[in-house]
Amino acid sequence: MYGSSLRYLRCVRCGNELELETLEAKNEIVEGVLTCKICRTEYPIISSIPILIEDLSLYFSIRMKLGGYLLLQAKSKTVQSIIKKSLQQIKKIGDDTTDLEKRWVGIYKNSENSSLESKIKNTIRKLPKSNFVIEHGCSIGITSEILAKHNGWVFGIDKSFFALVEAKKRKIGNSDFFLADSLLPPFGDKKFELVVALNVLELIEPLDLLKILNQQSARFIVLSDPYDYEREKNSVKIKLDEKSLRTKLTKMGFKFLQHTGKPSFIPWKLNVNPRLDLNYKVDLILVEKFNDSS
Repeated sequence: MYGSSLRYLRCVRCGNELELETLEAKNEIVEGVLTCKICRTEYPIISSIPILIEDLSLYFSIRMKLGGYLLLQAKSKTVQSIIKKSLQQIKKIGDDTTDLEKRWVGIYKNSENSSLESKIKNTIRKLPKSNFVIEHGCSIGITSEILAKHNGWVFGIDKSFFALVEAKKRKIGNSDFFLADSLLPPFGDKKFELVVALNVLELIEPLDLLKILNQQSARFIVLSDPYDYEREKNSVKIKLDEKSLRTKLTKMGFKFLQHTGKPSFIPWKLNVNPRLDLNYKVDLILVEKFNDSS
């Protein structure tokens, strides 16, 4: 985390400003603690990644392996204490997703330079420069890197620690990455000229996410999704398809740009392993806000 990001961060529990205790720093903050000035909630920074989660025990309840890993990674007793306390307060342990999240890091790394990536790059290039951009579900930073080349400052958020570690390895100078929930973003009421959320509608409740994107957007939103809702118990409750998604965006006061008012079917191939590929057809949407309705 860069020290300059502190001015934009807010407590995800009460929305107030955070103060920073730096425990290790090089060209950025490697380890430390962010503490809310009002409610005193503590958020650890480990391996340069701030973990801005409201309920860390709940987060670790399906990531026990990650909790153990972070406990070993933490160098200071202060951060170790935060992790240890969160692990001790877990009420119910669910199926561990740590290995799955690590596996998807490898899949995304092996699937770069796709047709979808090229289309998104061309879409972003045609937009005017934005001073501040936020990307929800930034994963390993593929799109964040594209965004950073054409804009001012890029903030990426994701719930996968290992994906964010890969994103940091890209060493994108005008970007910073945070482990956070898109429905509880750590930026308070800050507005972004460009808001991006690619292929996350099956992972985050679509109506709730659209509400957040609308609140954050000062002008443009870029969305994409293959509408892959076949996830059984892990699927979202309300599923939006290409038609209902466009209807919702229109009612929110957005207009469609670059001919994205009609559904698209952009190829996106994910290389799962040498014998298995996933071939999606992704719908891409670009909208611009033209009034303040919500």
